[in-house]
Amino acid sequence: EDAMNQETWDAVDRYFDEGLSTHEDVLDAALASENFGPVDLTFIDADKENNAAYFDWALKLSRSGAVIVVDNVVRRGAVADAHSADSAVLGVRRLVDRIASEPRVSATAIQTVGTKGYDGLLIARVL
Repeated sequence: EDAMNQETWDAVDRYFDEGLSTHEDVLDAALASENFGPVDLTFIDADKENNAAYFDWALKLSRSGAVIVVDNVVRRGAVADAHSADSAVLGVRRLVDRIASEPRVSATAIQTVGTKGYDGLLIARVL
């Protein structure tokens, strides 16, 4: 397991060192590792505009029974504002639409409240 992790991180480091640091490049590097995957848990807390793409990659890397968690999906209620043009809000909506159309997962969103206000997370289980 340690060798798998080190091999994967070495591949990721090469992509960052070479300036090829898009999420597709990094995930391609991880998939190219002979010892990588499948995974049981993925936590997505990246640029919200690309959450649907990150979800697709997480699903590709997951085995049945895995859990995919996506942070910041309530956006202080902005996701429910039909007039919001915020790119992060639109990215979360694309994610929710993507998950709603995916028969291989069962998912729910949970609102959270804390010192930074309220937000939430999405939890999807791969069937």
